[in-house]
Amino acid sequence: MGRTRIGSFDEFWPFYLGQHRKRLTRTLHLLGTDAAAVAIVAAAIQRKPKLLLLGLVVVYAFAWVGHFFVEHNRPATFQYPLWSLVADWKMWALRLAGRLPAELRRHGIEP
Repeated sequence: MGRTRIGSFDEFWPFYLGQHRKRLTRTLHLLGTDAAAVAIVAAAIQRKPKLLLLGLVVVYAFAWVGHFFVEHNRPATFQYPLWSLVADWKMWALRLAGRLPAELRRHGIEP
């Protein structure tokens, strides 16, 4: 029998964090998201939309290396692309605010 589909972002968030249990996986994700943020800003400043594509390639390259070779799981993006995108940026923002370790602990994941 197949897995029940997650019905809300509030349900998805703990699942997402569970897919990023290893520190290296989170680090790769965050580095990719950093690169994507730089690409977004550069695309806007330079008025070069192609830089957005570069940012997308970089963010997924970093993330998928983490999933396939570090975490050994299937990226949530395959099943929940929009929620995964939102969760990537939420994790990034929590890291910037210094609140990611507490959020991981709250969901039973050791930072």
